[in-house]
Amino acid sequence: MRWKLTTNLPVVAALIVACMARGQTGDAAPNDAPTLWYRQPATQWVEALPVGNGRLGAMIFGGVELERIQLNEDTLWAGGPYDPANPAALGALPEIRRLLAAGDYRQAQALVQEKFMARPMHQAAYQTVGDLLISVAGSEAVTNYRRDLNLDTAVACTEFQLGDTVYVREYLASAVDQVIAIRLTAHSARRPDRPARFSCTLAMQTPEHAETKAGAEGELVLHGVNTGFDTVKAALSFEARVRVVQTDGSIDADAAQLHLTNATTATILVAAATSYRRYDDVSGDPTERNQRTLEAAKEKSFAALRDAHVADYQRLFRRVALDLGHTVAEALPTDERVLAADLGKDPALAALYFQYGRYLLISSSRPGTQPANLQGIWNNSLWPPWGSKYTININTEMNYWPAEVTNLAECAEPLFAMIEDLSHTGAKMAHDQYGAGGWVAHHNTDPWRATGPIDGAFWGMWPCGGAWLCDSLWEHYLFGGDQAFLARAYPLMKGSAQFFLDTLVEEPKHHWLVTSPSVSPENAHHAGVSAAMGPTMDEQIVRDLFTHCIASAKILGVDADFAARLEAARARLAPNQIGAQGQLQEWLEDWDAGAPEQQHRHVSHLYGFFPGDQITLRGTPQLAAAVRRTLETRGDISTGWATAWRLNLWARLQDAGHAYRILEGLLGPARTYPNLFDAHPPFQIDGNLGGTAGIAEMLLQSHAGEIELLPALPPEWGTGHVQGLRARGGFEIDMAWDRGRLTSAVVRSRQGGMAHLRYGPQTRAFDISPGGSVVWDAR
Repeated sequence: MRWKLTTNLPVVAALIVACMARGQTGDAAPNDAPTLWYRQPATQWVEALPVGNGRLGAMIFGGVELERIQLNEDTLWAGGPYDPANPAALGALPEIRRLLAAGDYRQAQALVQEKFMARPMHQAAYQTVGDLLISVAGSEAVTNYRRDLNLDTAVACTEFQLGDTVYVREYLASAVDQVIAIRLTAHSARRPDRPARFSCTLAMQTPEHAETKAGAEGELVLHGVNTGFDTVKAALSFEARVRVVQTDGSIDADAAQLHLTNATTATILVAAATSYRRYDDVSGDPTERNQRTLEAAKEKSFAALRDAHVADYQRLFRRVALDLGHTVAEALPTDERVLAADLGKDPALAALYFQYGRYLLISSSRPGTQPANLQGIWNNSLWPPWGSKYTININTEMNYWPAEVTNLAECAEPLFAMIEDLSHTGAKMAHDQYGAGGWVAHHNTDPWRATGPIDGAFWGMWPCGGAWLCDSLWEHYLFGGDQAFLARAYPLMKGSAQFFLDTLVEEPKHHWLVTSPSVSPENAHHAGVSAAMGPTMDEQIVRDLFTHCIASAKILGVDADFAARLEAARARLAPNQIGAQGQLQEWLEDWDAGAPEQQHRHVSHLYGFFPGDQITLRGTPQLAAAVRRTLETRGDISTGWATAWRLNLWARLQDAGHAYRILEGLLGPARTYPNLFDAHPPFQIDGNLGGTAGIAEMLLQSHAGEIELLPALPPEWGTGHVQGLRARGGFEIDMAWDRGRLTSAVVRSRQGGMAHLRYGPQTRAFDISPGGSVVWDAR
């Protein structure tokens, strides 16, 4: 091997692979854009194609005579501002802890259920706006049908032929102009340069309490209110406004429909908004916002809207390119490729899935929006599965696993904003139910930033949700090195740490400091009983939180006394333990072998291995072996998101073959719908985003103080290249490989610093200047 330092980025790029082009901005410009495509319209929601701008989402069905475009706006949830604190909780807490210390776990859980759960015991559900319907009269047979979603442009398209006329519909969700834009055109099948005439009718429908009226200037207006839940009353108004512009046809309206006649082209703009301003303010004016948005957007041609949208989107998407090889299988429609479920014959499907996850994150989480929820931004129901909430005992965190490593750090900003909100609502929860300072959030939250334990004591009595969210703040700093961000994040981490300083208790056997009451998320240690003291995951999360606060205080030059208190408490936390089966123990006691569900979907106690770094292959080999033993017992077959977590864990174990088998299962028809949505089942987006992170973890790891290249590359990906992955320390990585061996690699540094590189047994260290790079070539 030969290494050298360089700042000549054109030369650096040339060393990667000849077929990987760069634009003037340095972005990847793939020759063949990753695309989902189909030979028929969607008949189910999980066959429709998603578009989104972070705030507005739409599912495109691609119907011929009736096109359904299902709409979402990210602040349309049930209910309104509420306080879930239970006034009986604080008085019951000492007895709950006494029962747990005495080993009476069942009675402790019963008391939690009776006295400690939030009021109400459920949270708000994410809700649909409704549907825009476009109907076309016609009796001709349909030929030459195709619908697709181009991941490089974030533009969906439906094209088909009726008789001698070809109809083309394009759809995009613009973050620049804050509209969903649809262009309808028609042309002669024999003469593509000759426009053809068409007519259609536009209508809207919704399950919400709302009505639709046709307004002036070719508009449809859907106006309504949300629904309440439990004891929480509805508090939001919402509006969706559809306007037909840039058409040469005539527009007529009746009470609730628009009729477009004799047009060759038309652009439809969709704006939607609610009265939500923040978790405690619902005083917004959705009508004023929509009118202002549409007035600005209507002045632009569809081409201008499209160009601005594509440029904005590609600024993010084109940072990373991935090629895992090509076969004739990728010429098939996407649903047929999923049904075949053969990555060995179709390696490009894994690359498509990887980029689809990045597309979904960009489309459902942008600065200024709500974070991606359990379904990202797409939901067709008033009461979706699990409320489509923010489940923060794994799912919300998993949504953002790919953000840093796949070069989409900005997309995590909504998560950070939510953590700031939770630090306020969680402070009241900490005071009211624990008598503690700082702030706490349990295993779920919603747009009202509720932080109480919900659903039931078995699932909800877990106080570490906010602490786990704080890990994303530290990871963002590690990848970017921005001390201004760290100064913003540190008070949030400190507040969470303060809560645990105030609430950790001494367990009776070893006198370790532990959480109490708690659970190992959603898992029973005895039949029907989850209540426990200090489950392994809690101790790992709190250890990370204290460690990150201590490091942050040192970097920022603040709070030396507080950091010293954290160090003292950290030294008394319960350690990771290996049980009699050689497994990593899930609880303080070695209950694993007798636990009711040996193959439980959650692998909570493996947090310390992934996404954490307390356990590493080389640093703590015995504990890493215990992680492997646990995974072997848990099994590979699980729900979609749990399969994605297993993928990341096996990748971090650097077992390429096992990680590859997990990925095959994730991308097969049992866990992936025809539109590539993850099947929990039903749909949850965390499996998609966790899967994308898992593929990245197979190619690059940087958690253990080194940047490790191709640590879990399976033989099925013998030749390929990747461009633009990020590593902790402010580095970006390009790699190419052939016959399973690294052939070229470039490490670029944004902020400067030491890059400790590893490939197989070989290691090198380089001090790279800001803007510089290190190159290895095989010549």
